[in-house]
Amino acid sequence: MKLRSVFTTAVSTFVVATVAALGFSSQAQGLTFSGSSSGQWGIPTPGSDNPNAFYTGVGTNLFTWGQPEPNDPNYGTPPNQLTFAGNSFSTETNSLFKVGELEYYNGTVPEFTNVDSVPLNLRVAFQDPVNISKVFDFDFDLVNTPNISSNPEENADYISVNKKFSDQSFIFDGLQYTLELTGFSQDGGQTNVSQFRVLENQRTTAALFARIIRVRVPEKIPEPTTIVGLGVLGIYFISRRSSLKVKSQK
Repeated sequence: MKLRSVFTTAVSTFVVATVAALGFSSQAQGLTFSGSSSGQWGIPTPGSDNPNAFYTGVGTNLFTWGQPEPNDPNYGTPPNQLTFAGNSFSTETNSLFKVGELEYYNGTVPEFTNVDSVPLNLRVAFQDPVNISKVFDFDFDLVNTPNISSNPEENADYISVNKKFSDQSFIFDGLQYTLELTGFSQDGGQTNVSQFRVLENQRTTAALFARIIRVRVPEKIPEPTTIVGLGVLGIYFISRRSSLKVKSQK
């Protein structure tokens, strides 16, 4: 038996297996998912500084926070409001896409009636290539300024994504995927920012962008040197066996 022939076969098998795995990975990266989104606000976290937290809209797409006091000249505007509107989408894995819109009204939040954060239960109904509906949970931090500055920019309230990766995932073709929020955009996705700021007594809309990513599950794969080493060890035993057989026949 020719040792070179056996060694070439072992290495070739490893190379073919590696190329096949890379080809499969490339195919997974090029998948296109389409569907539609919708969302509902969950129960907020008031925080220790807000003993009289006041809010409405849990279980709907319109969330308000802050105790309205229409008769007080200092608090004559409605409370702060967040409205989420979903949309249809078609996107490749790892590509940014618009998953919905947030309309933010910066009203008035009297002291101690604020909330620190609010979760969004983002439901994504996939239609192709998989037909499933999945809820991805994300937390948003809410920051309300005291409105004591002469600079309107410093009095702006803002919202930011607290947790970018969802704990939820789905399976397609044996692979696991999840949803990542990347930020807000007001120019069609050309720029993404982590905070969405709104001036006092103003109403502004921003797109919420995300991407579908593959969850990397750790796999125990032998190192190439280990595979080659095992191949050489196998060659040794094969040649040893052939040598012993020849000696026994003499």
